[in-house]
Amino acid sequence: MNEEQIKAYIEENKIKKIKFAFADIDGVLRGKVIHPNKFIDGLQSGYGFCDVVFGWDSSDVCYDNVQLTGWHTGYPDKLCRIDLSTLRNVPWQDNIPFFLADYSDPHGDGLPACPRSLLKHITKQCEDLGYHAEFAQEFEWFNFRETPQSINDKNFTNINTLTPGMFGYSILRTSENSDFYYDLFNLLTQFNIPIEGLHTETGPGVYEAAIAHDEVLSAADKAVLFKTAVKEIAYKHGIMASFMAKWNESLPGCSGHIHQSLWSKDKSENLFFSAADEHKMSDLHKHYLAGQLHCMPHLLPMYAPTINSYKRLVEGAWAPTTLTWGVENRTTALRVINTTPALTRLETRIPGSDTNPYLAMAAALASGLYGIKHKLGLKIPQTIGNGYQDKKNGVLATNLHDAATAMQNSALAKELFGEGFVEHFTQTRFWEHRQYAKHVTDWELKRYFEII
Repeated sequence: MNEEQIKAYIEENKIKKIKFAFADIDGVLRGKVIHPNKFIDGLQSGYGFCDVVFGWDSSDVCYDNVQLTGWHTGYPDKLCRIDLSTLRNVPWQDNIPFFLADYSDPHGDGLPACPRSLLKHITKQCEDLGYHAEFAQEFEWFNFRETPQSINDKNFTNINTLTPGMFGYSILRTSENSDFYYDLFNLLTQFNIPIEGLHTETGPGVYEAAIAHDEVLSAADKAVLFKTAVKEIAYKHGIMASFMAKWNESLPGCSGHIHQSLWSKDKSENLFFSAADEHKMSDLHKHYLAGQLHCMPHLLPMYAPTINSYKRLVEGAWAPTTLTWGVENRTTALRVINTTPALTRLETRIPGSDTNPYLAMAAALASGLYGIKHKLGLKIPQTIGNGYQDKKNGVLATNLHDAATAMQNSALAKELFGEGFVEHFTQTRFWEHRQYAKHVTDWELKRYFEII
């Protein structure tokens, strides 16, 4: 709907309040509920938020190492703008109208720290090259019989999972919590996040959902909204959902794989498919894949943004550790899926469920386009068998500090995303590492308290 249609919708339906939100650098939705008059007044001018929303971490602790904002700027307001095309109603909250926003100005320029603005910029580059990018993200996450209060009272120990045992693709386990299970499928679809598949994964209380593919920006919108929506629906059932990449060392990690393909502008032809090729891959597909392999070490924090991300990226844990690709190979960083012309695509398997979808998809698309622009050859042969053992072309960084250092020093990362974004984002990752490094863990107490 356009602006006039939105105004008519508000008046005809006697809308009393409107909810909107934007994603911060960690992919956390920040927003508010406003009066319809305020909503209408801000459609042109924007809506002010204290820019501390890009000056603090996921726990609302202010960074001391970024230039974008801080005590040195006085934390002024920055204007975000609502994207009217994102209208949907929240079915589990009395169908309140909901919009997504970002910090792009009317000229198309964005605040360097705004993830959605960054993805819009990369999407435009793709469109200018004559391609339509089709993306989807799938998520695994654990569910717990806890509340925010109960888990805090227990200091995040002795956490109760929704169900016991390792029971992937279980019909029985989902029947035990069928009200929650079917609410997820039905309410998410009503919220314009259509679910292609929903099932248990191996692990106590872990689910996996595949979101239907869409144009890349819309796909990222749906992925960002999915995580918050799942948490809100879970709350209604007395359940907590966690998208940590690895919440327990003894259990599998949680992925956030990204599926992608490039199509003709009229969406009639999948440009990744070639019937004449051994692997059904077009030259465009090979350039795109080569671009991702080439750029991956420079952009790893956009795929693995937290300290915890790297606890998932370990050998033999269904998550990649090497710079590899393969056809239908789940041990490699990049998996080519070529079952039919329409479904031929690339799956980037590095992201966990803790990713910011805007940043992860921006990294995937920008690096793929880099390969196309530079006509990079697919010089790395495909891995047959165990990708964890195929280390001849390099391995992924094993911790956030090393990954952020590589990105901060990368001329390639700055070429793709601009110095402003790279400097701000990597400084936030260094901050995250500092918070972790100064913390005394239970592991340290158990190991050193008595013996040393």
